[in-house]
Amino acid sequence: MIAGKNILLGITGGIAAYKIASLTRLLVKSGASVKVIMTKDACNFIAPLTLSVLSGNPVYSQFTNQSDGTWNNHVELGLWADLFVVAPCTANTLAKLAHGQSDNLLTTTYLSCKTQVMIAPAMDLDMWKHLAVKNNIEKLKLFGNKILMPDSGPLASGLEGEGRLQEPEKIYSEIEYFFSSKLDLKNKKVLITAGPTREYIDAVRYISNASSGKMGFAIATCFVNRGAEVTVIAGPMDEAIKNNSCTIIDVVSAHEMMNSFKLNFKDSDIVVCSAAVADYTVKNPIKNKIKKVDNNLQIALEPTQDILLYAGKNKTKNQRIIGFALETDNEIENAQKKLKSKNADMIVLNSLNDKGAGFEGNTNKVTFIHKGNKIKKLELMEKSLLGQEIVNEIVKLINPKL
Repeated sequence: MIAGKNILLGITGGIAAYKIASLTRLLVKSGASVKVIMTKDACNFIAPLTLSVLSGNPVYSQFTNQSDGTWNNHVELGLWADLFVVAPCTANTLAKLAHGQSDNLLTTTYLSCKTQVMIAPAMDLDMWKHLAVKNNIEKLKLFGNKILMPDSGPLASGLEGEGRLQEPEKIYSEIEYFFSSKLDLKNKKVLITAGPTREYIDAVRYISNASSGKMGFAIATCFVNRGAEVTVIAGPMDEAIKNNSCTIIDVVSAHEMMNSFKLNFKDSDIVVCSAAVADYTVKNPIKNKIKKVDNNLQIALEPTQDILLYAGKNKTKNQRIIGFALETDNEIENAQKKLKSKNADMIVLNSLNDKGAGFEGNTNKVTFIHKGNKIKKLELMEKSLLGQEIVNEIVKLINPKL
């Protein structure tokens, strides 16, 4: 359940910090990607180098990298994580998190984090029982954080009682349960088209577009994380975007994409047509390279088969079809027409007029177009985060009560 997940560990000061080395080892062994943020005090209890070696990633402890002066971007760290675990969490850090105090990289990242946060307190018995700590715990629960309550046992002060950090294996089990409980799409089969197509003119030249496939694969990753069985039909891309948890079918042309789509469509519960498929293909492509001549070159084109239209015409009552639309003019109106003409259940609208949106970048800005003129606009965000928003919206199509 943990394999392929991005887990951010936040370590504050305390004797119990050494336990996180064992937790890091367990997570990495399970196939998770682990990044570590440490407070200055935590570095006094366990060497950052130890956790760097165990996690296979640099350890972050300050806002800037001291070796080259580069910025450790707390926003990117927060967006990267599928889960943020703060363990051990001292009374000091607990208070900072509860009151939004962001005076170090860990607390700043917490305020930027968009995913679930688990907090595992560790402190002395008298501190744990103090009303101020109890109030901070309750406030953090109201914020939606999961509190991993401390165990009872021998404490660093020599006292015995509550305040002891949970054992690494116990924290690991909590993390495993968290991901397994989110598998609400476990029995669903999802078919996604992603990337561009290439319509060859001759042996070396082709008609295509700037689609990177990043949005399609971001959506695929989110479906996988929620337990779905995902197949991605991927057009050719400049950068290799792969997900080992998906079935990837590589194609080149619109014709090849359509053929693969037809083979997989019938068994799919959810279909997301996010690929930028060419509307036209070359009628008579040349097998060899065309030589340059003085005369004008004319290329005859013919329409390609419409994958979204095929899906809308052939869908069953239990299938949900989601299309994408990239517009430059009359965006909402054109998307609404597409929703109706293609018999889709939702259109995800992109506008090239929105700065930061579109094909090649890591960000996007979309509008959800539903039947009945229902429109929902989202702000510009990272494609990885937008993938989650799109999947959440699709799940509402399956279960409107959510």
